[in-house]
Formats: sequence, structure tokens, C-alpha cells
Amino acid sequence: MDFKRNPDTDFRPLDALSEQQAREEAKALREGIRYHDHRYYVEADPVISDAVYDRLLERLQRLEDRFADLRSDDSPTQRVGSEPVGELEKVSHRAPMLSLESVSGESDVVPFLERLGQGTDRGGARVALEPKFDGLSVELVFEDGRFANGSTRGDGETGEDITHNLRTVRALPMRLRGDGHAPARLAVRAEVFMTRSGFTALNRDRVQRGEEPFANPRNAAAGLMRQLDPRNVAGRPLDLFCYELLGIDGEDAPETHRDMLARFADLGLKTCPLNRSGMGIDDVRAYHEDLRGQRDGLDYDIDGIVIKLDARRRRGELGTRTRSPRWALAWKFPPREEITRLEEITVAVGRTGILTPVALLAPVDVGGVTVSRATLHNIDEVRRKDVRPGDRVRVIRAGDVIPEIAERVDDCGDASGASRSEPFEMPSHCPVCGTDVLREGAYVRCPAGLACEAQLVGHITHYADAQALDIDGLGEETTRRLVEHGLVHDLADLYRLSAEDIAALEGFGKRSSEKLVAAIDAAREPSLERFLYALGIRHVGQSNARILAHALNELDRVAAATRQELTALPEIGPEIAESVVAFFRNDRNRRVLERLQAAGVKVRAVDDRQADGPLSGKTFVFTGSLDNYTRDEAEAAVQARGAKATADVSSRTDFVVAGAEPGAKIERAGELGVEVIDERRFARLLERG
Repeated sequence: MDFKRNPDTDFRPLDALSEQQAREEAKALREGIRYHDHRYYVEADPVISDAVYDRLLERLQRLEDRFADLRSDDSPTQRVGSEPVGELEKVSHRAPMLSLESVSGESDVVPFLERLGQGTDRGGARVALEPKFDGLSVELVFEDGRFANGSTRGDGETGEDITHNLRTVRALPMRLRGDGHAPARLAVRAEVFMTRSGFTALNRDRVQRGEEPFANPRNAAAGLMRQLDPRNVAGRPLDLFCYELLGIDGEDAPETHRDMLARFADLGLKTCPLNRSGMGIDDVRAYHEDLRGQRDGLDYDIDGIVIKLDARRRRGELGTRTRSPRWALAWKFPPREEITRLEEITVAVGRTGILTPVALLAPVDVGGVTVSRATLHNIDEVRRKDVRPGDRVRVIRAGDVIPEIAERVDDCGDASGASRSEPFEMPSHCPVCGTDVLREGAYVRCPAGLACEAQLVGHITHYADAQALDIDGLGEETTRRLVEHGLVHDLADLYRLSAEDIAALEGFGKRSSEKLVAAIDAAREPSLERFLYALGIRHVGQSNARILAHALNELDRVAAATRQELTALPEIGPEIAESVVAFFRNDRNRRVLERLQAAGVKVRAVDDRQADGPLSGKTFVFTGSLDNYTRDEAEAAVQARGAKATADVSSRTDFVVAGAEPGAKIERAGELGVEVIDERRFARLLERG
């Protein structure tokens, strides 16, 4: 069986295979899949379609599931789905992984080349020229041709074991090529990086879902490589280049750097196609200028070039400093500052459903901070600045904090003369849940509310807030983990969580999981007022939630209220009424509310008997800080005595209670002739009515 060229995917039924036949087929499948991995990820020259590749991999997985003895650590099926590790173990490197001395000018490169050439017959030394990758340096160890382990650089002597995550990187072979002629043990230095296109796509997804984007591809790759669970890493756009030999057993080490790279290629290890060699400053300068010109067009980040002595034996004669070799030097590019490329305009969906255009940028240094995105506020702003994907733009930090595109830079356009991309337009559907969007002036909003996953983390965090249902321990970070791990898809799922579900998340133990479940369980019977606020209905804050609750008493009455009924209530204007009606008429929101009820959530109705209290019929407004009451406590106190608490002063207001540093409500009360009282008078009213 040969699965390398035009593979036959018309497989025999598993029941018809003997164990020996299954073993032979599995062996052939592994060889074929490794071959296609190399063609796709290393040579960038695939010979089969993705669909055929997927069928080969699926067949191998089914064989290994049916015949358990066929599984092996270096099987292509073991790249994903392995169990998480408890922690990252420390690993000693085969040889020190030194850093490089860096320079920024040609004047520092010339004396370095002169030192390399001393003692050579022709007065000059051949050097290897390579890009300086901006990624994560790692050690890869192969034993008897199989990938054994890998680790981060760490302090150069000791790193962290990230074998479980490196197995997910498709460009890394689980078995070296060479038909049994691989070294007995091989240690290689490589750079793991995230592709720029993959980084942009990853950040686009994170921004759309309201998550914080990664600052740059290097940080993204480093963060993923240090994950404890490889399932969080599998499928991410990670790649690598091998560029240095750290140790070799079973054969002689290559004499030159060029020979070493050729040997890497023979073994199936991926090396950079931009590697060159040369002699003298003219060759080095030309390479530096060439790569600087190519920099923006590459799918990976480089920040300079590396110059190495080609003769590996003489490297030992030159030796090393404390932290860097004397035979290698990094010549950095000038840093990108302020002007960068706008890679893509995507759309972020906020907690309230507002869609905001966001510029994804090639990472740029602005005032010492790496910036990879900038808000564009709304479609009017995009049109006013006339920025489009592919443009060169000047980035500033508004108030030295918020990244913002100041302008498009016309004189830094595409040198090829290519025309600009089409103007950006806001989508007609929510990019996350697909719901038709609503246009409100310059803004666009997704009305799906509780059913939109992009709004879910924000909704749950708001739902659990101390002013809402007060679910202790359910903050944004915990909520995000619950959503990302597929444990929570809407508010109702919170009430179905078990301590075992939560304990599976990183950072949770048995006790903390039980406490969170207990806190959620305690929020099964919220008051109507708190529940309405917790739902996060647009324009319905605490004050309006209180008005709705005390006017309509029950959730069903609020949900069934018409615009006319709502606008008849004090302080409920047309915009608020429209928002409430739209929320409860949305089919997806209604399904979530039904699921909440099925999960055991019972919203307590308002007791009408409170209307007969000693302050019945009175309306209070609070301004400033009270000494003995929080705002919530003061408002609850008057409500318990039959009065209302509202946010704004109107002709219907009876008392404005003024604490320390009152606001403009005092002036409004004076204009309308509303009585203003201090905290002492307020306390007497509560006591005596």
C-alpha cells in the first residue's frame, strides 16, 4: 500500500481486516501522512487535497481505535488530544542556548567581520546569513530518529518542557526522514512562531468576541507554547524553522553551517528559504537591505539579520562570552515606529451588542508600547479617515493610552503601484451569531442579546455583578473560561454546572469549585428588580429596573408590556420602552428565559403591600454621598416604606436627599421648587414617616 501518490481512500471495512493487515495498513498510512505533512508544512508544495488528507488521518485514527496495539507516540494522530500536563517541568539543554549580541549600525558590523577573518588564508571569512526571527527559541531533541522532547530556551541552561505542545506543530516531524540513517541523538535549536496571517485571523476572532487581542505574534506563540493543555494549542497557526545544531551522537557533526542546514533538510527538518551565505561587508549589507525590503511581505516577523561564521570548527576557537557567542552577531532593523500597515478591519461585538470597527495592525511601537489594534469607533469615522486594508497608517496613543489611527499616510503607499482595496462597510449580520443587525444613526447593533456568544461573557459578568445577582467568584476571567471550554452557552447553563465541571478548569480546586456552585445556586430566586437589571437590557440600569419592577410587579407583566404601557410610567421614555419591548420579543432571548425557568430560576414578584407604607406615594431622588447609607441602601429603605426612588428630578419628585458633594440635581430641584433635605431629615422621615 502506498498513500503518497494518488492515495486510494476506498478502504476495506475494519471488520474484514486481520490484525496483521491492520498493522501493515497503519504503517503505510503513517508513512503517507508524514510525507504529505512534509510536502505541505515544510516544502509548501502539497500533492493531495485537504479532503483526501483528512480521510487518510481519519482512517488511521479508526485503525488505532480498533486495534489498540497499533498506537505509537510518534503517530500523526498523537499531535492533538493528549492529556494536559500538571505543570511545566524543568529541562537541562544539551548545549547552552546563548543569546546574540545585537547592533543597529553598519559601523559595528565591520569590526566583527574583521575579527572573523583573522587567521584565514584569504583575509576574509565566509559567513552564514539568516533572518533574525521574532519568535520563541526552543530546543528539539530526537532519539533514534523520533521526536523525544522539546523545551523553551529559559535561562539558556535550563528551560521548560513543552513537548506536549510542540507535538501539535505540523512542521515538526515526529520521525526524521532518512530510512534508518538518522543520528542516534540529535539536538536542534529552532524558532517557533505564529504566522502573521494566522495572527491576524486569531485576533479578528478574539476582537469579534469581545476578547483582548494578542499584542504581537511572538507573545501569542510564547503564550500558547506554555499552555498546560495541548488541546488549546492544536490547530493554531504555529510554524517553525530549525537553524542551529546543539548536539549530535552517532555521526560526525557537519563542518560548515551550510552543510548543517543541508543535513537538516535531508532529515526533514524545516529551514528558512531566505538563508544565504557571503563574504565581506558588501554581501552582508546587500542581504540586510534585501530582507528589510521584504520584511512587510513575509508571513512571519523578523527584526533583523543574523551573521554567523560558516566554519563550525573555528567557532570553537573564537569561543563565547558569558551570554553570547563571539562568532555570531545580530544586525537589527530600525524599529517600526508610529507608521505601520493596516492588515484588516474587523468588527468587535460589545456586551450591549454594539458593533465597532477595529483596525488590526502590523504590530508597531508607539511610545514604548506594542500596538496591534486600534478602534475606529464607527463607520462614519472609517469613511472620514478613508482607511482601508493594506493602507499605511500613522498610529498615536490618544491621551498616551488608547491606540488610535491618526491618518492614512499617502506617501508610504504600495511600491508596486497596486490599487487600494475596496472601502470598508459594516456587515448586515452579526459576525458572531449571524443575526440581522439594526442601524441606529452612526451605530450598528446586534439585537440577539442573551443568545449572541460575543455578548455572552459580558452578559454573564454583568448578571453576576454585586449590583445584579451578586454571584461571588463569577468574574470576567472565570466566565471566559467557562465559555471557552464549552461549559456555558447561555445564562441557564450556569445553573446546570457541577463542581466537577468547574474543577476541570485551570486554577480551580475542589473547594473553590463547590463555593462557586453554591454561589450560583443562591441566585435561583432573585427579586424582579435585580433580575431585570441583571439581564442587561439596553438602557435599563438599576433605577429603570426598579421603576419597571415596582410598576408592573411581575416578570410576565414586564415581558408582555407594550410601548404605550411603558411610556406611561414615570421616567420611562420612548427609547427605553422600545429597548424593553424589543428584548422580550426577541425569540432567542425568550428561549433563554424559558431555559432559566426550566433550570429552576424563580423571579420573585414585588409585594404590592409595600405601597401602603408610611411614605406611600412619595418620590425620592438622591444626590451626593451619604454618611450612613449607600445609594442602594437608601433607595431600598424608601421602597420598603412604600415610596419610589428615581434617578432624575422632575415635577413629580417630593424630596431630593443631598449628601456630601451633591451634583446638578440640587439646581434642578431649585428650578422646580422641589424640597431638598439633608441626611438627618431623611433619617427622621424613615423613622416617623
